[in-house]
Amino acid sequence: MALKATICKATLQISDMDRNYYQEHALTVARHPSETDERMMVRLLAFALHASDALAFGKGLSTDDEPDIWERDLTGAIRTWIDVGQPDEKRIRKACGRAEQVFVYTYGAQAPRVWWSQVEAKLEKLRNLTVVRLPPETRDLAKLADRNMRLSCTIQERQIWFSNDAASVVIEPESLQAPAQA
Repeated sequence: MALKATICKATLQISDMDRNYYQEHALTVARHPSETDERMMVRLLAFALHASDALAFGKGLSTDDEPDIWERDLTGAIRTWIDVGQPDEKRIRKACGRAEQVFVYTYGAQAPRVWWSQVEAKLEKLRNLTVVRLPPETRDLAKLADRNMRLSCTIQERQIWFSNDAASVVIEPESLQAPAQA
């Protein structure tokens, strides 16, 4: 018998001073049996960085044609595609062809550096791709994971404070690739 996803509920209070976005979101997050708490929390962090009423979680790790998080417009067109981890080059190219904006949030100690060195040259011409490396401190996000979470996320000058009642984690993302500003 196949293992089922673990359903987690999160109340996420977002204060994004960089975007002037202040909102509380009640989220249901399905954690795939093979997904770590760290990866699930990185998905929540990515959600917070792009939060809007139209942003939604995809079907998860077992679905190749959907991102981890996405935003669709009223016609069904994909405005924002967000993947977490180290997706392969083909998946990223396909996403860039389907969405207006594509974001990849890579995390971990050494894996992101190795992955980026292998794909950077192949992806540098994609005009709608942003790649962000999250520091190893994302492992501390796993300590905030629970079946029922009340989280606060404050974003200011691209520094992220993620916390619950008991602990706080500071994340400083590093941009590896960003679209050229017009």
